[in-house]
Amino acid sequence: MNVIYVHSHDTGRQITPYGLGDGTPNLQKLAERGIVFRQAFSAAPTCSPSRSALLTGMVPHSNGMLGLVHRGFRLQDYHKHLVRYLNAHGYETALSGVQHEARDVKDIGYKKIIGQLLESKRWNSGHLDDLDNAQHVAQFIKGKHELPYFLSFGLFSTHRPFPNADVDEKYVRPPFPLPDVAATRQDYAQFLTSVRVVDKCVGIVMEALQESGQVNDTLVIYTTDHGMAFPGMKATLYDTGIGVSLIVKPPDGSGPAGVVSDALVSHLDVFPTLCDLLDLPKPEWLQGQSLGPVLFGDKSSVHDAVFAETNYHAAYEPMRCIRTDRYKFIRRYRAGVVSANIDDSDSKTFLYDQGYTDMYANETEELYDLHLDPSERINLAHSPEHQHIRTRLVNRLQQWMVSTNDPILHGRIAKPPGTIVNTVDCYSPDDSRFE
Repeated sequence: MNVIYVHSHDTGRQITPYGLGDGTPNLQKLAERGIVFRQAFSAAPTCSPSRSALLTGMVPHSNGMLGLVHRGFRLQDYHKHLVRYLNAHGYETALSGVQHEARDVKDIGYKKIIGQLLESKRWNSGHLDDLDNAQHVAQFIKGKHELPYFLSFGLFSTHRPFPNADVDEKYVRPPFPLPDVAATRQDYAQFLTSVRVVDKCVGIVMEALQESGQVNDTLVIYTTDHGMAFPGMKATLYDTGIGVSLIVKPPDGSGPAGVVSDALVSHLDVFPTLCDLLDLPKPEWLQGQSLGPVLFGDKSSVHDAVFAETNYHAAYEPMRCIRTDRYKFIRRYRAGVVSANIDDSDSKTFLYDQGYTDMYANETEELYDLHLDPSERINLAHSPEHQHIRTRLVNRLQQWMVSTNDPILHGRIAKPPGTIVNTVDCYSPDDSRFE
């Protein structure tokens, strides 16, 4: 079985299968041919830690990816990367576009590079490069293959900077928790333009797959790394930060089609799921669970809780969370907002002018009832009526941290030598004050 893994940047769940109007018709078609996981979450709401978790099946503090690769962070052992694993099991592995698990792509071990790698120096034209790479990917798919292949197609979109808006900003409504004002409408209109690029690329890939005659032999996965690059989303442990799109389309005729699942899912589950679907042994380091029982209707879920974390992004901001079907508990290891971890934008400027940083000045624990408060705005951590729930989640989170040997248990996680980290008082990730 071939595997096509399409992943976009900073998209969250802002696509049609999750309720975003009709702006991504190709992703909607993909959803209707597979299964949509409505409650899928990344293991971290920042780029390299999230991607490394999916591709090693290990949480960031276990695999070593505590921050961003372009700032010097790296995996402890690249032999535990999915690509190295598939290389060892007879797969042709290919990459087009973005990867963010290694500063040097050679460390990962892809056998083939298709089109161009999208490094940060090219990101001002990233949406155009995505479309160009999609054509190269289509040629690869339609070519001859002596081995089954694993193709990673990494899109720059919807990372900032966004392209100029091709939708009328007067008639868009920014998503929660952004206020509906001119600055956020313009910003979000540009995001919508970027997400349409993602959809066009998915359409090109799926058309090529159809033309290749391989639809009965190819598994397609679409996901993103974390939430959108707006305040209160990316780099936070709210659902707007860790909530991700995840669509799995099995080979035609061999699995669910047009199915929506409310099962709790972590990105950690992708690696063991692939092992099951490809009939490969699961390596001992995996920390997730195969979604095979959900895909084939044997179970409605494989988790009663999922976990997520942050350590370093532009600056140090350690947090941990546990999320069940109904409740979310977040522990902050320092109170307040770290501004450098929020991408610069007109939306950020507007909110900071209104006093955004004062909202979280004193909180180190947060507890939310996601059924009654899906917006995560009523903190129940200090509510006497909810202390039994808080205690249960705190204990469960502690057990997970101990079982995964979380270094935060021993105090501040030291910055690895050679890494670049902003001081916590920086406003922007582009500021030049470093630890």
